[in-house]
Amino acid sequence: MTAARAIAAGIAALILGSAALLAGQAQTWALLPADLAAVRFTLTQAALSAAASVVLAIPVSRALFRRRFAGRSALIGLMAAPFALPFVVAVLGLLTIFGRSGPVNMALAALGLPPFSIYGLHGVVMANVFFNLPLATRMLLHGWQNIPTERFRLAQSLSMPPSAQFRHLEWPMLRAQTPGILVVIFLVCLTSFAISLTLGGGPKSSTLELAIYQSLRFDYDLGRASLLAIVQFSICAGVTLIASRLTLPDGLGSGLQGFAPMMPAKGWRRSADIVWISLAALYLFAPLCAAMIKGLPGLADLPNGVAAALARSVAVALGSSGLCTGLALCLALAAAQDKNRWIEVAAMLPLAASGLVLGTGLFIALRPVARPEDIALPITLLVNAVLALPFLVRLLLPAARQMNANYGQLAQSLGLSGAARLRYVTVPLLARPIGYGAGLAAALSMGDLGVITLFAGQQGATLPLLVQQLIGAYRMDQAAAVALILVLASFTLFALLDYGARRYADT
Repeated sequence: MTAARAIAAGIAALILGSAALLAGQAQTWALLPADLAAVRFTLTQAALSAAASVVLAIPVSRALFRRRFAGRSALIGLMAAPFALPFVVAVLGLLTIFGRSGPVNMALAALGLPPFSIYGLHGVVMANVFFNLPLATRMLLHGWQNIPTERFRLAQSLSMPPSAQFRHLEWPMLRAQTPGILVVIFLVCLTSFAISLTLGGGPKSSTLELAIYQSLRFDYDLGRASLLAIVQFSICAGVTLIASRLTLPDGLGSGLQGFAPMMPAKGWRRSADIVWISLAALYLFAPLCAAMIKGLPGLADLPNGVAAALARSVAVALGSSGLCTGLALCLALAAAQDKNRWIEVAAMLPLAASGLVLGTGLFIALRPVARPEDIALPITLLVNAVLALPFLVRLLLPAARQMNANYGQLAQSLGLSGAARLRYVTVPLLARPIGYGAGLAAALSMGDLGVITLFAGQQGATLPLLVQQLIGAYRMDQAAAVALILVLASFTLFALLDYGARRYADT
């Protein structure tokens, strides 16, 4: 418990200390017109992206809930892929599909229609929807599956029409679940730095994080960068507070577990379900497949520095995953026994910050004592671990509480504590979530394009930064090849860590 309190205090000091340092560095609290425009664009794109993701997820998740077809489980499982997918790879896939020479513009040209440009607000929203539609769909699907089975059976026995069934059974769940999901996705879209960097399309489409990056890397205006970082932190902290309080009861009560289909949808409703599932699958997997296929020919003409960038990315990912997993396990075990919940609250603090905000604070703090390029990889490792911490703690905490309830007194009566309890009780029982969380942290770190852009020089690029540089130089074939390597490396790390933990749990 003492170690967990020290870790929680360290996380709070890092997050709140960075905010305080940024506040002290700001030379003025007056925002320029360009800064206000960045704030407006940030809020606008986040609101549109969150609304589009949730609105589209409602019919998709409803269709997945009431339809049974070959490959349904695999499709639902693959919907977790975009969340762990490197941002630059997804952006490259969208550029392959919707770019100037992509199939969409080729079809428009064949029809005599004007070309479609993916750059600007609509491109940023499209990319955000690509990442967050699966997240919203999985969360809403879970909500539908939690509606008590008896309610559907009663509706069928009463010959309740679909409209009445939606009004009395489905709408209460949506009313309870949708606001919280909307706010969470809004928070995620606020910090979509890589998307805005690649698809922003100019000063009119600059987000706060992009403005912070430009102030540090190009203008070297620490005061303006600090002010913008404080604004970004304040917005994220406010949204995080709202998200933590925005949980409404659905009023449906509890019931038996299991699947009971809703009123059979025939005619146009059945066709609509098929269309929604097909369009969602096409939109989510076509860019990824296109990016991977496009990258195959470029493997024969890789740019210089790919091997070194891969080594840096893997080293940072493994280090970040190990650090994050260790911290998360310590915090989750302590939070499972902490009735005051302050350790759990401290573990959630990184949600109020973004990688670029933390990076800016560390950049200002360490600039007098070290060159940014010399500490780029350790700082990236640390920030990635801290930012992934809330996800791993939320993943481990339910299992830790169940383990504590089932085996806590037994372990105490046997005198198991410290390393012995960790070896014989904790790790065997929590191996599956530990492995999954470690793999997720490694994949997220592999795809990071936030802190590394502030610290790394030309000779210290990771794979995501190298992909972004190649896209900026319009070397799309080479960018696709490097992106393919990045995808394979990310999912290989995830699969190895997840499979290894599952294999350990089964032995």
